Amino acid sequence: MLGGEAFTVAIIEPAAVPASARRGRLYSQLYFQVLVAIVAGVLVGVLWPETGAALKPLGDAFIKLVKMIIAPLIFLTIVTGIAGMGELRSVGRVAGKSFAYFLFFSTLALVVGLVVANVVQPGAGMNIDPATLDPQSVSDYSAKAHDQTLVGFLLNIIPSTFTGALAGGEILQVLFVAILFGISLSLIGERGAPALAVLQSLSAAFFRLVAILMRAAPIGAFGAMAFTIGKHGVASLANLAALLATFYLTSALFIFVVLGAVAAWNGFSILRLIRYLRAELLLVLGTSSSEAALPSLMEKMEAAGCPKAVVGLVVPTGYSFNLDGTNIYMTLAALFIAQATGVELSLGDQLLLLGVAMLSSKGAAGVTGAGFITLAATLSVVPAVPVAGMALILGIDRFMSECRSITNFIGNAVATVVIARWEGGLDREALRLALDPQPAREHR
Repeated sequence: MLGGEAFTVAIIEPAAVPASARRGRLYSQLYFQVLVAIVAGVLVGVLWPETGAALKPLGDAFIKLVKMIIAPLIFLTIVTGIAGMGELRSVGRVAGKSFAYFLFFSTLALVVGLVVANVVQPGAGMNIDPATLDPQSVSDYSAKAHDQTLVGFLLNIIPSTFTGALAGGEILQVLFVAILFGISLSLIGERGAPALAVLQSLSAAFFRLVAILMRAAPIGAFGAMAFTIGKHGVASLANLAALLATFYLTSALFIFVVLGAVAAWNGFSILRLIRYLRAELLLVLGTSSSEAALPSLMEKMEAAGCPKAVVGLVVPTGYSFNLDGTNIYMTLAALFIAQATGVELSLGDQLLLLGVAMLSSKGAAGVTGAGFITLAATLSVVPAVPVAGMALILGIDRFMSECRSITNFIGNAVATVVIARWEGGLDREALRLALDPQPAREHR
């Protein structure tokens, strides 16, 4: 469609430059700045806990800045992508492949967490009496979990008004109205060309705004990490070190073995993809929020040769449906609570837990603290495991949320490249230059 090619070049060039040519000094690189900020935040949290806890607004402010632009960015990317695809059948095909991929790997992540919990048994031997636990400490999460039903979740995808989706910032609502509008714009043909040109210009402006806002990423990461350590303390990690270690190792195995095999099968390296996204991953680590890096992920996936329409559909949808880290956490944490409280779960109970988790992980998507809330929703349906047992992991959930977010983020990056390849739209040369820019520099 007219204007589409020029727009693609305008967006991809700025994203490709930092990956290969704009190396400069180490201290000028975003990933280095964020890494220094995280270390500084940890030191402040350890040495001056009260000061660290008081720095929470810095992290909150940065996340709010990013969330401010997520809705219009997703809307513009999806609308211009769909309108430029030509055939509407392509939209349905991409969506179908995406959901099939998400369902398979989300279920696999749940199974992995279940198997690891049975083999390692991190909660065995704790012998905690459920009656001694404080159910009030998790009452707020339980209340939110009861509000998250599958029917309510599906109805919530439809916004009250068209503009309400953009104003509310609900990712799935924005996705819904953007797909409908993109289809409508495509159907009216040449009459929609002026509107498409305007939307493409707006999209370019919003991507530039992303680059401006990302300059504040080190400040946000510093504040968020200082708060986490200052509020919860490093000592809180030692109390439940077995669960933390098991979860982190399981997530690492899932990333490097499962997703690594998927990446290799599709012709790219998971290690090089992680290196390519290192600045975003450090940001996710510092803020414990994968949403903080969503705009930058979309931009970098386009720069790595993934079509705009695929990026626009896969990334936002994956943020709600492709939660590998959250799913590993759910089954692993549920069995940990059962083991710690001396509850014996039969194979049937564990399969019921798996089935409920498959549904509840979708019903609580997009909710703040979704991992913990989803776990509460799952346990409330499986009476064998006491919901009050969640109090055991409440103190370390913040540390676990960082690993959940990183695993979710990497899973969605891999999914985007894989589905782009399945669609036959992956630019392999752009992907090679993005993931391994060394040959390009040597050639120059």
